[in-house]
Amino acid sequence: MARKSLVGVVADELLDRIVAGEFPPGTVVPGELELSAKHEVSRMTVREAMKTLQAQQILSVERGRGTFVNPLNRWASLEAVLRAASEGKNDADAAVQLIELRRMLESGACELAAGKVTPKDLAQLGKHVDAMQAAHEKNDVAAFVEADLAFHDLILHASGNVFVAVLFEPLHRVLETRRTQTSKVPEIQEHAIGHHRSILDALAAGSPEQARQAMDAHMQQTLDDLKSYVLGR
Repeated sequence: MARKSLVGVVADELLDRIVAGEFPPGTVVPGELELSAKHEVSRMTVREAMKTLQAQQILSVERGRGTFVNPLNRWASLEAVLRAASEGKNDADAAVQLIELRRMLESGACELAAGKVTPKDLAQLGKHVDAMQAAHEKNDVAAFVEADLAFHDLILHASGNVFVAVLFEPLHRVLETRRTQTSKVPEIQEHAIGHHRSILDALAAGSPEQARQAMDAHMQQTLDDLKSYVLGR
């Protein structure tokens, strides 16, 4: 793997500080002189790093006022948004929006999968649900999350739409982080197992409409659980 340029390193380190909440949206980031001293690089390197973040719409320049951090919903870099969603300190809205995205994509993928899923796929989905149940009984959160992600991943691929799988690939790390947070709650595990069984039944019945409804119900429950058990809303 090629090493990042010095400009890339400085841009990444500044993004880390933004994601960590050191510079919240709407605040001014330090000037070139301060940043060049902190990172021990030239002002030209800092200037190019800032331009990189401006191109991703993470930063915006207001002449005479300074360089400001933009709200997350204006960022144009998926990688940066995912970093904020998985590592950010005040990311409740990002967590909710991630489930909303999953709901839109996964309900449709499940509908497509109902007409294409094979007996082998169904058997494997059943094994994943059984693994979730076994992990729940042993209070093994890591195993529960692994089986949960594998269940959804199989459905995405069974949809037969290559774009769906490609869209979800960058989300894997943040989904794993989120699942680990929520799956520590036994009640959330129980809800997930029940909904996964309903999804499996709908797929086995070969009904696209039932499959969409089952996945949609699961996503709604996931959203409700996030708000109730994690966000305290």
